[in-house]
Amino acid sequence: MAGTNVSINADQVLVIDGRKVFPIGFTMPPPPEGKTPSGKNGIKELSDAGATFLRTGVMGGPWNDAAIGKEKAYQDAAARYGMHCWVFLRELGSIEENAPGREAMLRKVVTTFRDHPGMGVWKGEDEPEWGRKPVPPLVRARQIIRELDTNHPIAVTHAPRGTLERLRPYNASADITGADIYPIGYPPGGHSLETNKEISMVGDYTRRMMEVADGKMPVWMILQIAWSGVIKTNKTLRIPTFPEERFMVYQAIINGARGLMFFGGHLPQAMNDRDKAHGWNWTFWDRVLRPVIEEIGAKSPLYPALLAPDSTIPVKCNSADVEFCVREVGSEIFLLACKRGGGTRQVEFSGLPRNTTGGKMLFESPRRVMVSNGRFGDWFAPYEVHVYQLQK
Repeated sequence: MAGTNVSINADQVLVIDGRKVFPIGFTMPPPPEGKTPSGKNGIKELSDAGATFLRTGVMGGPWNDAAIGKEKAYQDAAARYGMHCWVFLRELGSIEENAPGREAMLRKVVTTFRDHPGMGVWKGEDEPEWGRKPVPPLVRARQIIRELDTNHPIAVTHAPRGTLERLRPYNASADITGADIYPIGYPPGGHSLETNKEISMVGDYTRRMMEVADGKMPVWMILQIAWSGVIKTNKTLRIPTFPEERFMVYQAIINGARGLMFFGGHLPQAMNDRDKAHGWNWTFWDRVLRPVIEEIGAKSPLYPALLAPDSTIPVKCNSADVEFCVREVGSEIFLLACKRGGGTRQVEFSGLPRNTTGGKMLFESPRRVMVSNGRFGDWFAPYEVHVYQLQK
């Protein structure tokens, strides 16, 4: 199999070998040959649900020959099951002028995997602004990667910290930006330093990263399975419910995210004994994450809308706490909406084409909506999501 050619189109959508892809991945994924409790290969299980990416590379240690061997196993598994790898370069994402050993290892890693069919995107330095990492060594790492590999973009992920002025300089080291944000814990909202401690902070940080990107690069958001704020011995374990995870996913997409990763499925402190034996949080997957991925994944009726540009249809909503986006695919209009808080109320959407008659409410069958004169109404409870598939 030939290596992949990965690019980013004018709509900030990832394109792999000519095919648009919405990245949906996991940090870290199940082991390459790991099994679900039912005996199925774990990577195949993720792919079958509609996921598209694995965040691979090193975790907790440096790159060496053993790490390259492990990455090879992940790349092989990704290619086998129609997925791609987002490879964390860790210390190799920052190359000082006087670090020949580190540069040599970066060159070895890039040349080893640049032509692999499982290769997707490089992940550079993690949370560099929060770590006060100087920008020039990150730019030098990018230059070395570009010298060796022009077919795979580079992404840099930030912590939920920093101002626009401090974050934007790191854009010079990457083609994709984004942030991790984990709102679920006791007390709530401890991952953020901002005043909003509710789950709707996901949308706040997505919008911030959209400002950082300034329309010039995609934003990928990293969402919560589990994180250090809920697994340490002095913390209370709390992981998202299905409605919470679903809200975070849609709020990120509505506010501009062009890719989503889920962190913490590999953390043993958040696993029961059965899942520890299988090396991944399959209980959370079965109860929460798989149903969410099935709604947005590659096999979903919504998936084409996630690859489309934002529509220019001038839709309005009469409620300031309802966030929404509009996408068009052929003769269909997809309207994704969520309520970021407040009380339960009936809202109205207007501004749709006058020939729009109505359509399905995806994932809420048999509910439908009727559109009259470009308007329709619906009820929203706090943190509720509705997905409308309307016919022009």
